[in-house]
Amino acid sequence: MAPPDPTEARFPTVPAAAGHYESFYLKACHPERPLALWIRYTVHKRPGAEPTGSLWFTLFDGDAAGPRAQKSTLPAVGAGGGAWISVGEASMGPGRTSGSIDGVDWELRFEGREPALFHLPSEWMYRTRLPRTKLVSPVPAARFDGSVSVDGRAIAVDAWRGMVGHNWGAQHAERWIWLHGLTESGDWIDAAIAKVRVGPLVTPWVASGAISIGGTRHALGGPGRRPQAREAADRCAFEVSSRKLRVRGEVEAARKDVVGWIYADPDGSEHNTLNCSIADMRLRVEGQELVVRGSAAYELGMREDDHGIPVQPFPDG
Repeated sequence: MAPPDPTEARFPTVPAAAGHYESFYLKACHPERPLALWIRYTVHKRPGAEPTGSLWFTLFDGDAAGPRAQKSTLPAVGAGGGAWISVGEASMGPGRTSGSIDGVDWELRFEGREPALFHLPSEWMYRTRLPRTKLVSPVPAARFDGSVSVDGRAIAVDAWRGMVGHNWGAQHAERWIWLHGLTESGDWIDAAIAKVRVGPLVTPWVASGAISIGGTRHALGGPGRRPQAREAADRCAFEVSSRKLRVRGEVEAARKDVVGWIYADPDGSEHNTLNCSIADMRLRVEGQELVVRGSAAYELGMREDDHGIPVQPFPDG
């Protein structure tokens, strides 16, 4: 059986009675200073309702007082015609993305030489009801070029580093951590660590994703490889493993550089989600140390709201 298409939008085929969420997103970071973009194109569908689309934009600038964040929700959402997803006039497709919302415009090109990263350990898991969240990175190590305008500030994007991701499902994980870091030499980690609700129970941490060192990719997580994490709003210490490697790491961000959002599930419940795309990351892998300064991503999704990070005034769902 052929592997699933990592860029195929799932929402057009979701039954009318079902709930669904889906997101195509990118992280693009300046190669030398703490300056980054985080852009999401999302679909939210409650059971029995028509889907809506949203554009999410965040500019992280370590020299600013905090992130510049914006969101716009529109009823016009689609896929096809050369685009993976379109929300209003904005779209993301093969090697390109563009959009405009409330003082922000972007026109970007991206490329990557590595194959897509399927986070789940088996391809058949992308075709079944469980797990209820599917995650894939069509471009786990990307280069971006183009331009962005934010409140009249023109920003040239020239050989910025990052990734392009895609997730979808019927329910977010109960709690999750997402980590991405790409070094100047091309080594990278793209990992998710999550606790998943199964009926009345919540699982321990489970990990997925991969680390690539010297061009060799190692899948993370799997049976018997229990990850560990000590997470807070602005930092996380973690340990994840592959069949051959154990990865220990820390990621840390200035609290002022963390953006807070509301993520809604199709059933109407909500998570507080914190993200910083200009974090510092340090990894220790079999005697090697990998360092990513000012361009790592750290995201924490949770039910509680007492984390102390201001949440953007945009509803979801």
